[in-house]
Amino acid sequence: MRKTHILCIVILGSFLTIAALHLQLTRMARQWVPSPCACCATFQPPLLANGTTLSDGTYTYRLDPGIYNDLFPHLQQYRCRELTCEQSWCPEASAAPLLLLAIKSHPGSSARRAALRRTWARAREMGGFRIRHVFLMAVSPNQKQMNLATEENEEFGDILLWDFMESHHNLSLKERCFLQWVHSRCPGVAYIFKGDDDLFVNLPALTEYLAQTPNASRFIHGNIQRHSAVMRTGKYAVSTALYSQRYYPNFASGGGFIVPGPLIPALHQASLELPVFPLDDVYMAFLTLAAGLPHRHDKRFKVWGIPKDDIALYRDSLTVHGSSMERMEEVWQELWVS
Repeated sequence: MRKTHILCIVILGSFLTIAALHLQLTRMARQWVPSPCACCATFQPPLLANGTTLSDGTYTYRLDPGIYNDLFPHLQQYRCRELTCEQSWCPEASAAPLLLLAIKSHPGSSARRAALRRTWARAREMGGFRIRHVFLMAVSPNQKQMNLATEENEEFGDILLWDFMESHHNLSLKERCFLQWVHSRCPGVAYIFKGDDDLFVNLPALTEYLAQTPNASRFIHGNIQRHSAVMRTGKYAVSTALYSQRYYPNFASGGGFIVPGPLIPALHQASLELPVFPLDDVYMAFLTLAAGLPHRHDKRFKVWGIPKDDIALYRDSLTVHGSSMERMEEVWQELWVS
C-alpha cells in the first residue's frame, strides 16, 4: 500500500508540474498576443507515417515515429502557434530579390540583438538584394526577460515568437515552425540566411557570393558536415533507443547557412512527414535528404570561428561564429563604415 501511495504522489506531482507549466505559458501568451490578432496562426503537428527509410547512397537511415513520440512527445505533438503579429519582414514584391536574415535568439539576449541591429541585421538594400531580418524566439520562464523582449518588439517589430519554451532540444521546433511560417507567409523570398545571434555576417561578401554563384538557387549553402559521427554522451548526446545508427546524413552546420526560397516547399513537405529530431542541425539534415536537395560547401562559412583575431580573416569570410558583441561592432565599423 505504501508503494501505491508513493506512486500516486509521484504521478500527481508530475501532473501538477505540467499543469503549472501550461498555466505559465498561457499567462505569457495573454501578455504577448495583441487583441485582435488576425495574423497569428496555429499550424498542425506533422502527420507522421508508420516509418520512413532514407538513403544517401552511402548509409541508410530509419526513422520510427513511434519511438520519437515515446521519447520526445512534445517535439512531435507541438502545434506551431505564433505570439507576435508583425508582417513587415516580407514586403510586397519589387525588382530586387528579398534576402531574409532569420536569426535564432533567446529572450535574454537583448544586448546581442541590439548589437546585430547596429551592424549586419537591419533593413537595407545591398548587392542587388532587399535585406530584412527577423529574430526567432520561444518563451522564457524568466518574466523579466519576457517583459524586456515585449518592449523591444514594440520598438523594433522584428521578433517572431512561438509559445513553446526555449531549450536545446526545442531548437528543432524553431526549424519546423519557421519552415511553416515562411511557406505560408513569405512565399516570394529569394534566399533565407539562418544563423545564431553570436554570428558575424560579412553581408557585402554574402550578397556577392549569392549573386556570383552559378545556380545558387538550387543548393543549400554552408559549411557542410559530412556523415558526422553520432555522440552518445555530452550536450549533443542521442540514445541508441532513439537513433541506433553511427552516422548522420550530411548537413549544413547550424551556425550559419543559406536556404533558397524555391526550396522551401520541398522542405516544408518533408517536415509534415518526418518526426522531429531533437538536434536542429540533424533535423534539417533529414528534411534535406527527404526533399532530395543538394548542398554546396564553402569553407568561408566559419562555423567554428577563426584561428586568430585578424581583421583580414573577417574580410575573407562569409560568416564567423562565436564573435563577441564588442568585436562584432569593431569589425563592422572597420570593414564597412570607416
